Amino acid sequence: QVQLVESGGGSVQAGGSLRLSCESSGYTFSMNWMGWFRQTPGKEREGVAALYNGGGSTYYATYYADSVKGRFTISQDNAKNMVYLQMNSLKPEDTAMYYCAADLVYGGNWYGSYEWNYWGQGTQVTVSS
Repeated sequence: QVQLVESGGGSVQAGGSLRLSCESSGYTFSMNWMGWFRQTPGKEREGVAALYNGGGSTYYATYYADSVKGRFTISQDNAKNMVYLQMNSLKPEDTAMYYCAADLVYGGNWYGSYEWNYWGQGTQVTVSS
């Protein structure tokens, strides 16, 4: 049974920073994809960032939505089964529920919320102006 548990959300003023954490259990970190999505009421869940760890090789790639490039950084600690999203220079439009995702379907697009198999419960991020 795969479980993903997010933490680190909260309220911050514009220009501030937060680091979200996602702890995974029951999932083999070394073989696949991890991602972060966000969602606001009435809108579809959108991809924020994703990480591909090439399963035992040195290949490692990260992907970002244009809206967060240069401000957000996704990273992974395999030893701790953790994935992080460091969010800097936060803007009010970053306010959303943030979700951790795992296991992108084969050949899927990382930014498509329907392409992932496992989800956490979410953590709220609120950025005030």
